[in-house]
Amino acid sequence: MAMLLDGDHEAAKRQLAEVDYGLQTFIDKVSGRRFAEVSDAASFTGRRSRGWGRVYLDLTAPVSWSVQVPHPIADEHTEDLGARVLRGTPGGVLVLAGAHRAAGVDGSADVAHRTDSVFHSVVDELMRRKLPGVQLHGFANESFPEFDVVVSTGAGDRAVADAKLLARQLKAGDLEVCPAWSRKCKLSGTSNEQGQVAAEERLRFLHIELNRGIRTNSESLDEVAESISVLTRRWAEKAR
Repeated sequence: MAMLLDGDHEAAKRQLAEVDYGLQTFIDKVSGRRFAEVSDAASFTGRRSRGWGRVYLDLTAPVSWSVQVPHPIADEHTEDLGARVLRGTPGGVLVLAGAHRAAGVDGSADVAHRTDSVFHSVVDELMRRKLPGVQLHGFANESFPEFDVVVSTGAGDRAVADAKLLARQLKAGDLEVCPAWSRKCKLSGTSNEQGQVAAEERLRFLHIELNRGIRTNSESLDEVAESISVLTRRWAEKAR
């Protein structure tokens, strides 16, 4: 991934092929921008995927932020929200896990709570470059019925200003937001492994939980994506 992030696509393609990953580029019909896709090469050969996930990189602007989806399908439609967020601001990277969080034994497929995964390695490389990131999660309506969204800075406090900005945007859309930096909230992600690394390195990291009602409504997903894009646009501007 380092070579791809540095812009050396041919070297990245050769190195990725050594671990049976493919690299291709495409034009996104919605945004009109060019993206690189890193994916398990087994998907091209008809062999069984290893469930090691995918990475999408915007090629139209310098990389300046990331959106992370550790529980696709399990946290229903977080993968759709991740794609919407990626399209919202140039310079983003979408890191997408490749397996259902319950696919392994004893939580072994839950990449948000382990450090020996491709998902974590990619996020770790992005954090090594000091890029801020937002990680998307989902919860059942009945598990925290008082709120639609939980916004947290995870184990750290470097991104409190970013969290406040995001919370204001979400509240402007009439969503009930639990602000984990100022009160006790369920699902605040303090044990999240990527958040732990961000806290240790004093990097900006946001952990966002959305109830199912929001995630299963396409209009609501668009509104949440736009709220997050207010933040990612600020991150991109600061990186210039």
